[in-house]
Amino acid sequence: MSTHYSIPELIDSTRVSSFQWRVFALCFFVAILDGFDTQAIAFTGPSITEAFGLGAGALAPILTAGIVGMVLGAMVLGLMGDKFGRRPAIIGSVALFGFASLATAFAQTTEQILVLRFIAGLGMGGATPVVLSLAAEYGSARQRGTIMTTVLLGLPAGAILGGLLAARMLPSIGWQGIFAVGGIVPLVLVVVLMFALPESLYFLTRQRTRGSVEQIGKIVASITRNPTLPGSTYSVPEADVKTSVTSLFSAGLARNTFGIWTVYLFNWVAWFMFLSWLPTVLKATGLPAEQAPMGTVAVNAVFVVCAIPLSIILPKINVRLLLLALFVFGIALCLGLANSGTHWALVFTLAGLAGLGIGGQQIVLNYMVAQAYPTALRATATGWAIGLGRVGAIIGSASGGWFLEHGGPAGYYSALIVPLAIAAAALLIIRTQADAPASQPVAAH
Repeated sequence: MSTHYSIPELIDSTRVSSFQWRVFALCFFVAILDGFDTQAIAFTGPSITEAFGLGAGALAPILTAGIVGMVLGAMVLGLMGDKFGRRPAIIGSVALFGFASLATAFAQTTEQILVLRFIAGLGMGGATPVVLSLAAEYGSARQRGTIMTTVLLGLPAGAILGGLLAARMLPSIGWQGIFAVGGIVPLVLVVVLMFALPESLYFLTRQRTRGSVEQIGKIVASITRNPTLPGSTYSVPEADVKTSVTSLFSAGLARNTFGIWTVYLFNWVAWFMFLSWLPTVLKATGLPAEQAPMGTVAVNAVFVVCAIPLSIILPKINVRLLLLALFVFGIALCLGLANSGTHWALVFTLAGLAGLGIGGQQIVLNYMVAQAYPTALRATATGWAIGLGRVGAIIGSASGGWFLEHGGPAGYYSALIVPLAIAAAALLIIRTQADAPASQPVAAH
């Protein structure tokens, strides 16, 4: 006697198993290494310029090359994750930025470093959307927001770790040693992933081959802690959805795709403009230089503290309305900062709250994408959305100085309102199941 399993119903009705916790942990570790490498390059930058006798401005192309690589990686490897499987895409991404980082330790010219940072960016950019998709697929609808947020917190955790280790180890092992560590550890993780990381159940179910059915049976048995019966069948929604970028604009998805891309683009413009220039703005306002970085610390601290509680409520409320409320809150914070002058207690309070009002938007955005698209398109949709977001990061990081120079601190804070307002307006055109309570499971898979 065979049994039929609906994969979404199975995951939603079964208590989280040790097998699923392993998947979540591996996704989190991948995110940590992504964040580590991103921050390590920032700390090694001065040493690189000194080693090659360069001016400070010469580092900008190297940093930009990594971000451009991330943009392309998020778009291309996210698509590969949907077409060829989450597992090979994740392993390939980690191997790519691991080899590139290790090779950077042996670079002899800045041109070599630039190329290698671009290649590393491809891997790092590709890893994030796919691990988010895989973690979402192994989590129940009730826990999905918390799981995705926890995985995403691997990025700032890795950034903090990278900064601390780089600051401590740089004097003894040099910038080459930092990249060696940043390359060897991911390559070790690749070996672990090859043995411990399973494929997406949704992807395997769509393959409809004997081999995929056998893999599904083993994974289902690990989740349920009970062996599956011979001849068991499996199903997922949207089994026939085609995986391509053009699919994001088909079957009534074009409006939502345009809206989500616009929201991502302008949210990241505001977020990175704020993070990149806040210490400089605080110094220009009159805060001592040694205290200015504490503004960024306050922002990130509030972001980390609020991330998990925010994720817990996501499945219980209308996600689109929550995101709209955060945009309004973020705009209000910017208005407050523009008029706060040198009232430092108020400035730091408002800046810290931006970790929720602006940074929190990214938590909700990632969850919205998981809701807005069929599972077959989730990695592609997430990858392209994040890719557009990274374009916004470039714009925001590059434009903040102009607004500060021409408008002063008040003009800079006021300028942040523009991308937030555009993102809020774009949000209004999105029409998905997110308009209903997010606890509705039908399209959450």
